[in-house]
Amino acid sequence: MMDQEHIASAYDRDLDRVQSLIMRMGGMVETAISDAARALEMRDTELADQVRANDKLIDALEEQIASEVARVIAVRSPTAGDLRTVLSVLKISGNLERMGDYAKNLGKRTSVLSEMPAISGSGGALRRMTQLVNVMLKDALDAYIQRDVELAEDVRQRDADVDQMYNALFREFLTHMMEDPRNITACMHLHFIAKNVERMGDHVTSICEQVIYLVDGELPEDDRLKQDRTSYDISVSKV
Repeated sequence: MMDQEHIASAYDRDLDRVQSLIMRMGGMVETAISDAARALEMRDTELADQVRANDKLIDALEEQIASEVARVIAVRSPTAGDLRTVLSVLKISGNLERMGDYAKNLGKRTSVLSEMPAISGSGGALRRMTQLVNVMLKDALDAYIQRDVELAEDVRQRDADVDQMYNALFREFLTHMMEDPRNITACMHLHFIAKNVERMGDHVTSICEQVIYLVDGELPEDDRLKQDRTSYDISVSKV
């Protein structure tokens, strides 16, 4: 009996460890996103370079999580419920790693944009969009720790707001490009930045879906309707 209790206690410690690593990784990604947005708005190339350099730390943490998960599966042979927990950690770390990559991309384009004339209002608008994504990410991680399906679903629905902000920015950048061809290069970079932030929102929704799967044992049945209409807008503009 004591051996079984010892094994259960050791297993709980393993699960707590991998979940604490996820939270640490989430905090690093939140910082990367906010720093990248601030660097873009302030045209701070030094901060942008720091975001790019720190992405290696996020990547290293994902590898550590993958190693820990593999060890837990091999040594502990988790039951169905615990296996969902372990696998959710692996999938969430993958989403966080991709978000870190997008933050790094913001840093790369900030260095390029700093050499170009500024597009009025773009930095502030993109910062507000990244702030929304960061709040969503924090809430999604809270939902994961608390196993809060309602919060996870709420965050999942909030991604529509990110899509709408992206659509508005896309149209704004098109206007700048049509008004002055000299804005085309800068606006293309800004568009890619906005698209990266929009994709961050998609990865947050994926984290929320993992929370729902972890608690309910199945993914949400209904696919959330995406609000990204830019492909449609482009096709209409060509007619």
